[in-house]
Amino acid sequence: MRYFIISAFCLLLLSCSTEKESDQVALAERISRIENGLQPNLQIEGDSLTLFNIEERLRELGIPGISIAFLANGGIEWARAYGMADSSENRPMTIETMLLAGSISKPVAALRAHQLVESGVINLDTDVNEYLKSWKVPENEFTKEEKVTTRRILNHTAGLTVWGFPGYDKGDTIPSVPEVLDGKGNTDSVRVYKKPGESWMYSGGGYTIMQLMITDLEGSSFPEIMQKNVLGPLGMISSTFENPLPQKYHAIAATGYRGNGVEVEGKWPIYPEMAAAGLWTTPSQLILWAKEIQLIYLSKKDGLLKANTANEMLTAGMNDHGLGPAISEYSFGHNGADEGFRANLIVWKDLPYAVVIMVNSDNGSIIQEILLSIAAEYDLPGVSPNRRKVQPMTEEERKIYTGTYRFPELGDATISMWKNGLEINADFSDEPQFILSENDSIFFTTNHGEYFYFKIEEGKVKSLRVQNLVGTKLN
Repeated sequence: MRYFIISAFCLLLLSCSTEKESDQVALAERISRIENGLQPNLQIEGDSLTLFNIEERLRELGIPGISIAFLANGGIEWARAYGMADSSENRPMTIETMLLAGSISKPVAALRAHQLVESGVINLDTDVNEYLKSWKVPENEFTKEEKVTTRRILNHTAGLTVWGFPGYDKGDTIPSVPEVLDGKGNTDSVRVYKKPGESWMYSGGGYTIMQLMITDLEGSSFPEIMQKNVLGPLGMISSTFENPLPQKYHAIAATGYRGNGVEVEGKWPIYPEMAAAGLWTTPSQLILWAKEIQLIYLSKKDGLLKANTANEMLTAGMNDHGLGPAISEYSFGHNGADEGFRANLIVWKDLPYAVVIMVNSDNGSIIQEILLSIAAEYDLPGVSPNRRKVQPMTEEERKIYTGTYRFPELGDATISMWKNGLEINADFSDEPQFILSENDSIFFTTNHGEYFYFKIEEGKVKSLRVQNLVGTKLN
């Protein structure tokens, strides 16, 4: 009898071991399909579809390295890194390599603001000047009736200027946050330029105001506050908002690269605008934020935030933006773009999956290609290529679109002739955009397929709309 029990136990162990090995083989095969199944985000009618291998694609696009983490059923199912963290040092990218998350810093920072609401320290709909001590939002004609509030900062409806920040190089004089807000750094001053609550305009400047509000209220540095109340409790123990990045992290930090392969000055930028753009992390760490918010949302049970708070945070407002994350029909998340770094975070609402992809390059085009491969493998909704059709135009037909377009919020964009399409150079973009015609009034970019809409009256182009921004043609 004893021999039978021991034998049965051994068979059970063997069965479990075999099943585990089988699962590992299946996962390896799945990852291999993803690695070899990258497809272009822009797919033009009539062109054959080509699939890419991830490492070959990195070399083709001139992207030094990439790191990925995938969450399934509440745990990290797999994490992989490819390429180089630093090419000159011959240092490979690993899943422990830290990268800048760019604007994904915003939804992470938003979590602390929501905690302060839950503890009664702030109210989402109170004028932030009631909480700010070291600096105030200057009053003007736009703030007479409506005020800048935390809610409006979180969902980008506060009517504030400065959409993003270029960062600072090693050796630069780094301004304080109030100096940044007053335009004494390398960006314009952050001011209310339209009635708060009236419309949507992305503003990193707003999140920098929120950062100052939090530090004024709590009397500690922003990195300390975030480490104690957000990063630490989430388990993001190898992540930091500290800028400049402390020496202890330098050996595991990726070097940022321009699109042409040149290193960012000083290897990476410095962001005093930490809540807007300053989080250093890894995909395996950052996905812990996704894990927590997704768990609260799906289980409807309190966690690091209360369930009601998480639901409010994930409710889409203007331009499909929630109180921190961007919201779509099937998912929530955010993308990130710092100098030399690009990233994306997607968390599915009703499925137990999430993904973080980070690269150390200004060229983040491979991110969407990987997302398409992952979505195809796991049958995930809401991720699809941009399928476009080209309507050929003669040079004479394209001439009416050339000229200068003024975008009140951002600056000027100049359109000129390019091959069989048009080239756009803008004050608010580091690189030119190239667009092709789908019809007389709709063009799309050759890299991602994003639509550009021209308004034409009596044979003359009057304006150009990109997303929710409208530029008036000047000549």
